[in-house]
Amino acid sequence: MNGVSGTGSVVGEEWGARAARSRALAVLRVRGRALGLAVLPAAVAVVLYAGGVTGHFTGAAWDTARWVVSVLAVLVLLAAAAVALVVARARPAATPTVELAETAAPDLYRLVRDLADRLGVPPPAAIALTPDCDSWLEDRTHRAHRPHRTTGADGAPVLVIGSPFLWWMRVGELRAVLAPVVAGTGPAAHPDIAAARRFIRGLDAAVAVPSDPRLDPLRRFGARGVGQVARVLLRACRGHAAEMERGVAAAGSERAQAVDYGVRIVAQEQVGLAYAGWDRLLTRVALPAWRMGRWPAKLDAGVVSALTELSRRDRLAEGFSSRLGERPACDLLEEPGAVDEATSLLAARLFHGGPAEPGPDWAPVEWSQYPEEVVDRKWRTDAARLHQVLDGLGVAAASGDRAADAAGPTLTEVMAHLTTATPTGPASGSNHDENDDREREEIDDREREEIDDREHVEDDDRAYQEDDDRDYDGEDEPVNPAAEALAGALSALLAREEAAREARVAAAAETTRTAEKSRKSGRSAAEKSRQATPHVAVTGPDGPLPLFPLQPPRTGRDLLADHVTAMVCCAAVDTAEATPGLDWLDGPALLVGGERAADLGPRVLALVEDGDPEPLRAWLALTGVRPEKPVRLV
Repeated sequence: MNGVSGTGSVVGEEWGARAARSRALAVLRVRGRALGLAVLPAAVAVVLYAGGVTGHFTGAAWDTARWVVSVLAVLVLLAAAAVALVVARARPAATPTVELAETAAPDLYRLVRDLADRLGVPPPAAIALTPDCDSWLEDRTHRAHRPHRTTGADGAPVLVIGSPFLWWMRVGELRAVLAPVVAGTGPAAHPDIAAARRFIRGLDAAVAVPSDPRLDPLRRFGARGVGQVARVLLRACRGHAAEMERGVAAAGSERAQAVDYGVRIVAQEQVGLAYAGWDRLLTRVALPAWRMGRWPAKLDAGVVSALTELSRRDRLAEGFSSRLGERPACDLLEEPGAVDEATSLLAARLFHGGPAEPGPDWAPVEWSQYPEEVVDRKWRTDAARLHQVLDGLGVAAASGDRAADAAGPTLTEVMAHLTTATPTGPASGSNHDENDDREREEIDDREREEIDDREHVEDDDRAYQEDDDRDYDGEDEPVNPAAEALAGALSALLAREEAAREARVAAAAETTRTAEKSRKSGRSAAEKSRQATPHVAVTGPDGPLPLFPLQPPRTGRDLLADHVTAMVCCAAVDTAEATPGLDWLDGPALLVGGERAADLGPRVLALVEDGDPEPLRAWLALTGVRPEKPVRLV
């Protein structure tokens, strides 16, 4: 059967399968030892009672021993039964996915089944998509996951495919990438490996049971004891389970060499490229929209544009865009747009913590509307927040710089507030230089050279120390105190807004759960809607979100720089005929004369960090932006 792959492949596959089965038996032996330890007191009690019946163990001491051991055996058996019950009933973790019915992707199911036939392994039970650049097999035979499973092979795992692969890869590349994954269904069908995996998943789920908020204090106390036992068993199985999975992966990789091995080498390059483009798309493009209460409805289609832009900029990626003439893997879907929308909504939920369903405060946005709906709105919202904080600090009233005919806030107010009052130009050092000259006239030439050298060293040390102090957030005397105070006020305001948003999301989620419970009786209507949509359901935990935050919390200085940049962009749009735009790799962009203004960031940082407005003023004059004119805010 596998002769086409060579003797080495067959030997490697057998070695991997045998290693996996050996480690699976080791895991099951741990389970057997735990079971033996649980029944040991009962066995001792049986021996003691048998000795009493036969007349070997008689007397008061033996009677006492029988009662003590019997009570101990009953307690141990009850505890073991409780642990076994919790392990069996605990819901294993499931990856949040968008499941595809066979009617939604018949060509994709046909490709996977053909691939399984060529590999000589059972086909997966179903296919699901995840907003990530990875693919794997996931066991969903637990009864808690059965309502989300489509019809397929009984006991077979579900094939989870990264949705960016379908849009960026071609059909042949996708088949080559999925071959090692699909080949893993062969070892997964072995009874020992399947039993070992079920045991490991049950233990892992039992560890998480004490964190269930629905438990009362008494049940939570018991669940903590079960969790401790499960942790001990997991530590005993950890090494064997890891080696078992390595053996399964090795067996699948060796078996997959018989299918599209040459294409797979080329396709692996596309995997890395897709991951890079997907990461930039999420962090630079999607995240600003999510923060504005909008979620891009075509993220997977956007990754193609992002990677095409990357291939245009990067010489290492040249030639990758020429592949776009071949048939994309998303053609294997009946309705790619609907599937893309479902995975985009799931990505927003996982990486940002957005609601599970669209709403008034959580609306989809098309890429053509992104500059107007997201970029311009984000800039004006940030600028309004910045001036709200300035008004709260009393800056506008204290400065009195706003013109009487001004209809709104201006960029000049922000620049004036952030400009440091301490002079840093050459005038500040003129008196010092004159004093030094008068003092040096009274010193001979040799002493003058020694003092000059020593002063240069001290000046360099002082400058280095000042630059080094600026790298730390906890300096005693900040370079720009006004910026530090403004950044702190901005951080506090954003924290309050984020807390209010999370409260609204939690309330919406609770309302959704209540509505779902009330709709349990109308199963017929649910079945009709399920058949009408290409994606059956979105599965996954309903726990705290986001599960995978994209970025750590921003510092106050970063927030201030973003808000000042937004104010500059608003002034440029209102007074210099600039336009908001979308850069597929860098996100929101300011277009001046049709070209992206890439040199704005360092000039804003000079104002925020050093209190130096001259670089920004030069840029404003060159661009034609009038900072004294009022800007339109949200």
